[in-house]
Amino acid sequence: MSNLTLFLVQWGLTSLSLWVASYIFSGLRFADGGSLLIAALLLGFANAIVKPLLILFTLPLTVITMGLFLLVINALVLMLVSALVSGFTISSFWTALFASIFISLFSLFISGLVF
Repeated sequence: MSNLTLFLVQWGLTSLSLWVASYIFSGLRFADGGSLLIAALLLGFANAIVKPLLILFTLPLTVITMGLFLLVINALVLMLVSALVSGFTISSFWTALFASIFISLFSLFISGLVF
């Protein structure tokens, strides 16, 4: 597969994960399909750029909590994307935390089926 094909497949899987999560978690909403696609794209970029920096800056706290703080980082990245994309809302931190766990696990499962 070419790099563009891999990128598009991963973007589609992230979009699917966000879409399913919006049906499971009542506090996670998209105004339309466009905001869903933009949120998926921005989430991919945030996970590639912002998340590694957050992990680096919070490394002592992550080590002390034996990695559990990574769940908080995932939730914060999801909330950041929600703040940047109009039409994508998350009602609370707890919704972001549990939704980010679901999105990670669902994406892992679907990626295992596709790749």
